[in-house]
Amino acid sequence: MHLDVLDLRQFYYRSALGRAAQKVIRTELTQMWPEAQGQMVVGFGFAVPLLRPYLKDARRVIGLMPGPQGVMPWPPGEKNQSVLCEDTLWPIETGHVDKLVMMHGLDTTEQPTALLDEAWRVLGPGGRAVFIVPNRAGLWSRSDKTPFGYGRPYSPSQLESQLRKHRFVTERTLSTLYQPPSSGRIWRKSAGLIERVGHSMPLIAAGGVLMVEVSKQMAAPTPTGLSETVKRPLRVLEGMTKPVPKPETA
Repeated sequence: MHLDVLDLRQFYYRSALGRAAQKVIRTELTQMWPEAQGQMVVGFGFAVPLLRPYLKDARRVIGLMPGPQGVMPWPPGEKNQSVLCEDTLWPIETGHVDKLVMMHGLDTTEQPTALLDEAWRVLGPGGRAVFIVPNRAGLWSRSDKTPFGYGRPYSPSQLESQLRKHRFVTERTLSTLYQPPSSGRIWRKSAGLIERVGHSMPLIAAGGVLMVEVSKQMAAPTPTGLSETVKRPLRVLEGMTKPVPKPETA
């Protein structure tokens, strides 16, 4: 079930914990994708907190927000670039998106299969997408103080398998957001150190969210072998066009 846009806005823009989470995830995203010069960048779910770095150079940036969640104007104080849409019916032409970011989308939808089909449709050949979901092994999926506590959590293998079934090719998988989902002053002050330690020892401290980058690779047509068969016709048919004389009898 999608969360309410007002609750998401309150968390990411008006709480210390949400702003910290936004910063950590956005930093990971910009390290994957340092720029989007002349490209079309789309976010689905509530991905707009991560898209601001691409507003300057991208050809177009659009924030798609699902109907059950609701929509808010974005970016604040500028020309609106957010759109209300259905999970499985996006107002975007087929094959036009270069980069897609999905956060609070795949883990909250009631139609994950159809949603991934729509993501595949809008991506152009070689396009990239990043799916951000709660990590089943992390602390954030176990706390209802954050939006990641309400979505459907995944393990890395579960998420990669689901994306592979929809013909996405995994490029990299990482976990992040190692700091506890707490607004306590001590945890907020030590958040930076915890993130650095978590990245150096990811097997010990599982991050709160998973980020999987995938690409859309268009497979080459599979050869049928017909041309090779025609080039080398079956020898068993030779001689069938001419009658074979009967052997003379004594």
